[in-house]
Amino acid sequence: MKDYMKSRTHESGKISRRCFLGGAVGTMGAFTIVPRYVLGGAGQTPPSEKLNIAFVGAGGRARDNIDALKSENTAALCDVDDKRAAETYRDYPQARRYRDFRRMLEKEKNIDAVVVSTPDHTHAVASMMAIKLGKHVYCEKPLAHSIYEVRKLTEAAKAAGVATQMGNQRHALEGIRLVCEWIWAGAIGPVREVHTWTDRPGGWWAQGVDRPEGTPPVPDTLAWDLWLGPAPERPYHPCYLPGKWRGWYDFGTGALGDMGCHILDSAFWALKLGSPRSIEAAGTPVSSETFPGASMITYDFDARGDMPPVRLVWYDGDLKPARPAELEPGRMMGSVDGGLIFVGDTGKILCDAYSESPRLIPESRMKEYGLPPSTIPRSPGHHAEWVAACKGGKPACSNFDYSGRLTEMVLLGNIAIRDQREIHWDAESMRVTNIPDANKYVRREYREGWIL
Repeated sequence: MKDYMKSRTHESGKISRRCFLGGAVGTMGAFTIVPRYVLGGAGQTPPSEKLNIAFVGAGGRARDNIDALKSENTAALCDVDDKRAAETYRDYPQARRYRDFRRMLEKEKNIDAVVVSTPDHTHAVASMMAIKLGKHVYCEKPLAHSIYEVRKLTEAAKAAGVATQMGNQRHALEGIRLVCEWIWAGAIGPVREVHTWTDRPGGWWAQGVDRPEGTPPVPDTLAWDLWLGPAPERPYHPCYLPGKWRGWYDFGTGALGDMGCHILDSAFWALKLGSPRSIEAAGTPVSSETFPGASMITYDFDARGDMPPVRLVWYDGDLKPARPAELEPGRMMGSVDGGLIFVGDTGKILCDAYSESPRLIPESRMKEYGLPPSTIPRSPGHHAEWVAACKGGKPACSNFDYSGRLTEMVLLGNIAIRDQREIHWDAESMRVTNIPDANKYVRREYREGWIL
């Protein structure tokens, strides 16, 4: 440790602030930062312990992340839309402002961590640049726009030793832990089927549509070229933003990419899933520009240890699975925005869209069930996990090693839905083996000037 600390000092002999804040995650896990009682009052975080965080994205969902991390130092903010970011700029006047995250990351030498809350198509380029600079990274879900990007981010984060977290916030809640503990305790016997669904896209954004006509002027407050980032160039149109980008192939990952990292998470964790053997998709007519308005995607997984093969089915748009016979009349199936049904040999578990309130069905079975002991550590909070990891604590629960594998599984469904057929996947080679042409969706080309 003595030699390590010597190597991490400035020429002046003083230990660098970055070393204190977990620059070498894991190696520094047992090192104690300046004690709270020395520099901070009761219930306060001393300045020496605060992370300097740069945020890529300042409006919309990004604002939620900024507020969730206000215990740390909001050092810099970047957004391509001055109008969307205006309120955040007003409320965090001390933060330096940028429009291009590349310039921000090049200039802000003293930041410790980066939060990426942009549309899906820029997740990877922003996160990778931060990782290459040795910054800890929190990236919104899905982790990236393509499977290739996900794999490269996962590998780079591991090699750099930085603390990471994907923004599927429900992973930190009690419900997902209960689902895992009940299934592992045999509450419904071996699970052979899971049915999952969401109301997206619904009225949230358009899918199954073609590119709009006309070229309206770009708003003065928007840097359209920077918003496009690595995506192919096209004229501005208000049908793309804000929020409506999710349905477009070039920018979003559809209903599955938006909600799959939430809704499929409990199945992925509880059933110890990895890469599926095959994925089959069907849906409403395919557009050359957007995801179908509704789809049904079936994943088949081989046996895992003592767990049998399992089939996982995803439904979106107006599609849903059949109502279970065990569910009492008049009782809602899941929640307004979706749900899950685990089908075991001896019972079923019904969850809402985020697995926040799992129940054995019928309710009489739930009341009879003797809950197993808690075996999974409870979370202090999704953002708090990441902050602790950045400061040398244990890895966050949805770090890129876990969330990368989850995102790869989710995005495989989007490869299948592009041509609505069954694909066979080889995870090791990262290739579709039965339909070579489908591999063009595994990795996308970037516009000139953008790199991973």
